[in-house]
Amino acid sequence: MEIFKIIKEHIAWRHQIFKLAKADIIKTYSGAALGWSWAVIKPSVTIFVFWFAFSVGLRTRGPEGYSFFLWLISGMVAWFYISDMWNQGTGAMRKYSYLITKMKFPISTIPTFVSISKLVIHLGLLAITIVLFMLAGHMPDKYFMQLPFYMLLMFLMATGWALFASVMAAMSKDFWNLVKAFSTAIFWLSGIMWDPYSPAIPYWVKNFLMFNPVTYIVCGYRDSFIYERWFFEQPLLLAIFLGEMIIMWMFAIWAYKKLKEDLPDVL
Repeated sequence: MEIFKIIKEHIAWRHQIFKLAKADIIKTYSGAALGWSWAVIKPSVTIFVFWFAFSVGLRTRGPEGYSFFLWLISGMVAWFYISDMWNQGTGAMRKYSYLITKMKFPISTIPTFVSISKLVIHLGLLAITIVLFMLAGHMPDKYFMQLPFYMLLMFLMATGWALFASVMAAMSKDFWNLVKAFSTAIFWLSGIMWDPYSPAIPYWVKNFLMFNPVTYIVCGYRDSFIYERWFFEQPLLLAIFLGEMIIMWMFAIWAYKKLKEDLPDVL
């Protein structure tokens, strides 16, 4: 089966995968005067703009005991990784086309090392988020222990998406443009800037969000940071996410198996 071939490639090329992930991070920030600082500056500016608009302009408040700023960053920190994988993960095959056309490199591993590089940046932002919570008087507690669980789910889903989408985007620029067009819509429809648990949210909207994997991850991070809810307290939501992740990987493997032979010619 194709899935076993992909796993075998990842095991055989594991050292190269991590080296290329490191190279991807360096490549992203090389040539800029501030270098690695941009990994923090860019998300910080985004968070500040949204904080100012909603907290200062619209007078939005956070949950009891937490400022809106802390509520915002606890969800945004997950979104930054998801957003990078939604956009840059989709363009992974085109970005690293030379590995496909000029080298005998396992194509299936390209989205993986891109995902790892974004995960490293995510870990840095997550560490900063935890420090900000500590400075605000909210020390890490037992619920923080489930952050690696949500991180693993996010990584697996995003990597599966990147394998599927990068193959499709390599074959069709229209698909890539379609993905870019939906980026903003996913952000605003995933409960990142508003609380899906709020009683003010219509019941049908909550049902819709049950099937949004982005919402599940963002809410999972906030459950860990703020709401003090364990992942096993909502087994239905976890089951839906796992089901969607399996379907995502089925599509990814199908696209990869069907189109991998055509990628060198297209690129």
